[in-house]
Amino acid sequence: MTDFCAADALEARQRNPRAAVEMARAVLRTTEDRAEWSIAERAIGLALREMHDFAGAARHLRRSIKIAVDASLPRLSALAQMSLAWVLAYTGKHQQALKMLDLAMPELSGADAVAALMQRGVVFHYLTRYDDAQRDYTAAIAGARRVGDKLVEARAHNNRGLVRAYVGDMREASADFEIAAALLGELGQELGVADVHWNAGIMATRSGDVPAALTLFDKAEEVHRRLDVMRPVLLVNRLELLVSVPLLDEARVAADRAITELKALKNPLGVSEALYFRARIALLDDDPDAANGFAAEARRRFRREQRLLWAAGARYLELHAAVLRGDRTRPLRLALSRVAAELDAMDWRLPALEARIDAGLVAADLGHRARAVSELSVAAASRLRGPAGLRVRGWYAEALRRKLSGDVRGTSAALRRGIGLLDEYRVSLGAAELRASTGVQGQALALEGLGLAVASGNAARVLSWTESWRAGALRMKAVSPPDDPRLEDALASLRAVSADIESALLAGKPAGALRVKLVRAEQRVRDLTRQMSGEVAVFKPPSVAALAAALGTAALIEFVEYGGELMAVVLAGGRATLHSLGSSEGAVREIRLLRFALHRLVTLPPQLPNLAVARSSAAHAASLLAQRLMAPLASRIDGRPLVVVPTGALNGLPWAVLERQVTVAPSASVWLRACSVPDASGEAVLAAGPRMAAAPAEIKAISSHVPGRVLVDSEATVSAVASAMDGAALAHIAAHGSFRVDNPLFSALELADGPLTVYDIERLHQPPTRVVLSACDTGQSAVRPGDELMGFTAALLSLGTRTLIAPVVPVPTDGTAPVMVELHQKLAAGMAPAEALSAVQRAAADDAAYAAAVGFVCFGAG
Repeated sequence: MTDFCAADALEARQRNPRAAVEMARAVLRTTEDRAEWSIAERAIGLALREMHDFAGAARHLRRSIKIAVDASLPRLSALAQMSLAWVLAYTGKHQQALKMLDLAMPELSGADAVAALMQRGVVFHYLTRYDDAQRDYTAAIAGARRVGDKLVEARAHNNRGLVRAYVGDMREASADFEIAAALLGELGQELGVADVHWNAGIMATRSGDVPAALTLFDKAEEVHRRLDVMRPVLLVNRLELLVSVPLLDEARVAADRAITELKALKNPLGVSEALYFRARIALLDDDPDAANGFAAEARRRFRREQRLLWAAGARYLELHAAVLRGDRTRPLRLALSRVAAELDAMDWRLPALEARIDAGLVAADLGHRARAVSELSVAAASRLRGPAGLRVRGWYAEALRRKLSGDVRGTSAALRRGIGLLDEYRVSLGAAELRASTGVQGQALALEGLGLAVASGNAARVLSWTESWRAGALRMKAVSPPDDPRLEDALASLRAVSADIESALLAGKPAGALRVKLVRAEQRVRDLTRQMSGEVAVFKPPSVAALAAALGTAALIEFVEYGGELMAVVLAGGRATLHSLGSSEGAVREIRLLRFALHRLVTLPPQLPNLAVARSSAAHAASLLAQRLMAPLASRIDGRPLVVVPTGALNGLPWAVLERQVTVAPSASVWLRACSVPDASGEAVLAAGPRMAAAPAEIKAISSHVPGRVLVDSEATVSAVASAMDGAALAHIAAHGSFRVDNPLFSALELADGPLTVYDIERLHQPPTRVVLSACDTGQSAVRPGDELMGFTAALLSLGTRTLIAPVVPVPTDGTAPVMVELHQKLAAGMAPAEALSAVQRAAADDAAYAAAVGFVCFGAG
């Protein structure tokens, strides 16, 4: 005999579903009681449901029903039918689920009837019949209190909270989740509490609170891992969060993974939703054809599942893809209006708003001004309430409405309100990565405002609009991560796995399993960093007068791309002028030629005749770029030191090839802020990484001009270097560098015990005032919409470093030492960083010296 009965297994199903299965199987082996058999089979079915084995769950629940029917046990049969209804609903068989509940409910009374009522609410929930779901959940809560069933009461609160979150009642949803978590905690239902955290994470996603959503998902996943319980649909909820930011590269991978895994698990509802978000990702990738394919498949599946709200959302994505492809027809406008009304009626506000805006734009292009104003007026109402993302789009709709009315000043004011609201939202995000990625949410507003400024021909307005959006994340004071031992452990684990991979490769051993471990370690670092909250000051874009005063005799060149054309605003002598520089594609092509030639110049052996060809090719590309970028500005900038604010591909240009003294900044705002950074009183730190034969000698030679702390060989660990950098007046690091295109924040400098990443830099409390990195590509940045930069440059300037000197192209590993020594000699003699670097670069005559010097750029305040 066992020490427990089938009811014990049933009670344990959420606390520990695997243990519940074993308990129920033991009951089946040790008793002949048919009632116990039926309950045990139901317990197994419900436990398998918790583990997302829906086929197995349905099989055992049908066994439970059959046993009960054969034994004339109508109550037990009805209870199993009620449980089976949930599984049927979750796998998309909603009408079957409702029929099953209709059969079960007449046989149930008291607590059983209450549970059935809640189960019917679940089916309505999946059918997106949210009013019906809330009605049943509310009745179930009242009934559960009446009969004293705290478990059903808790689950009904949890489910009602999620429905309320879906329809935008966040305060009421939060109250439901709080009650559910407290009740489940009292009952020892750890897995149930995790599910409350999961649902609360969905609510946080919908309300735009990314750090809270990540924290809640992390809490839930920790329990799932510990209890070895799968929650594959959490993939879809994380996917929604990634798309909402958006973190496109990560979202793309997550969507494809979710589709594959959920199909394998035969989870149709999850697959349909993953396809929906994959379509949204394709739209953000500017791939309307792929988006249309994903959205159409999602819509067909939603209709089969009778989930009309989701089907309407997928239909909108198909229509938006048509808008992006240039379709401007009356049927498209009518379809957009129709789907907007459907989404409004079912309270899905964001896609409803987007559909209204599209309908207004199409109507305007068709010359139907009154219809366009009507659609945009409805959309503009969203600017007054709701999550920040919704209100930002609402202000965009209002700006478009005012534009149609000919109110240029009002249009500009609405656009600025939207941009300002986005800034307010971004300061709540502690992670620089999230701040940079959310810039895309202001793209439509910024481009509309820039278009007004360009049309006016007023250079000051163009500069003002460009600065209002450009590198906006860097206008916010960086948030230092708290001293979180979890993050410290995660970074240490990352370094350990990186070292293991290197050891395996050097020994000729396979490293596949270690690479999987590395991916997990990186994800852990990302997740923990993203959970930080912000709430810090925003540095507003400076006025033209303030910039002119700070420039003195220097000139500012702010490059702008609009409508495929490259322009430049030049601010010199207190006056701003606007210049057209031709096609931006031409500049991109010439930069690619230059970078290719410089790469060959570094990588070819010095004795090869091809070296001269590479030098000649680089000189030719540089000449073309000088003619394109500088010649049209000659009368304004001649003889002046330059502060350059690049855009797009220009961020990867080694400006020394243009033979000008240049200081580069992500934006004029960032440059002005860097200029205000006072000189630090701390000492210098000079560090050399491993596997660079010339690095120790470089550091020793520099130390004769720059006294300070020297860290070489085994002393140059991540913790030692980072500790020495904190508050230093100068940090010079000679180490192998790597730039990660897939995730720029894992770009790294190789030190004695592993990589020093951008994440490590972000943990500094006070960055070095001046930084010199003599490793390849360490000045390179990933460029996101809004010219948001990600990499060492952005991290250091955001933290408050005044000047960074680093290469944006490969430089010869063992050839930079003379360049660096000469640079520090000039700095020690009192020359400004940009002036000192320019002097060193001009003196580099032969091919080797040129290759070593030309790639370096002075960032910040030169």
